[in-house]
Amino acid sequence: MPVHLLRNDLSIDLQDPMPREFPRTRRVAEQIQRELAELIRDDLNDPRLGMVSISAVQVSRDMSHAKVYVSVLGNEEQSVASVTVLNHAAGFLRHKLGKLMHIRVIPEMHFYLDRSLQEGARLDALINEAIASDRHGGDDAE
Repeated sequence: MPVHLLRNDLSIDLQDPMPREFPRTRRVAEQIQRELAELIRDDLNDPRLGMVSISAVQVSRDMSHAKVYVSVLGNEEQSVASVTVLNHAAGFLRHKLGKLMHIRVIPEMHFYLDRSLQEGARLDALINEAIASDRHGGDDAE
């Protein structure tokens, strides 16, 4: 059973082999995620930009770079076009973030397509297909 130490709302697992994320980088990433969602919705008017959701933001330890994972409603072509638009608008978004956030360095943003929802749906379909084939196989054996 893992041992947890609680100090100032920070949970530390002493048996966790992976390095812990720094609380400040996590807080900055969460704030970037919230602010970017509003900026993309309100300030980007590119017609190639589809329905974009920011699923995660990972900020480097030195806060110089941020990986922004987005999911896009639509087909693969629309998703790729939306990520391209976001990467081209990264400088504009970084400038806007600089005016909204009160930190010394705003990370350089790199946008990536988050395929976890698509992979989850694909795996769910495979599981349902396997369950259906087991039921049909089980009915034939009886």
